[in-house]
Amino acid sequence: MQLVTSHGGTQVRRAYGKAPSPPLSSRVADALLDLLGSDNEFRRLFKKDPTAALAKVGYAPAQQMLASRTHQKPGAPEQEFFKVRRLAPKAEINASRAILKGYFESPFTFQRCADCFEPGNVAPTLRRG
Repeated sequence: MQLVTSHGGTQVRRAYGKAPSPPLSSRVADALLDLLGSDNEFRRLFKKDPTAALAKVGYAPAQQMLASRTHQKPGAPEQEFFKVRRLAPKAEINASRAILKGYFESPFTFQRCADCFEPGNVAPTLRRG
């Protein structure tokens, strides 16, 4: 599955979860971390549908992917960035906020990112590089 995005004036074709994703803006990263660290309803959405949650906080590639779902053929697999198996507690997200924000504000891979949201894995996953 691929998406064409414009990043820095250049169009990039990439497969989700395999190539670097466009960085989150500081505003979007803060909104994502604020909600993951405090809002139970958003956390449920993030676990159920990370793409919808990322779109909700203003991440343009997720908004594009969410919009493209409406044009999918019935029965086609839903487009998504990644799956979240288990979500780290709010306290762990909040304690790792600086490392998560730094990661989100640089090109990153959502495949690796999915593991960083699991309990006990937030900071260690990102520090392993």
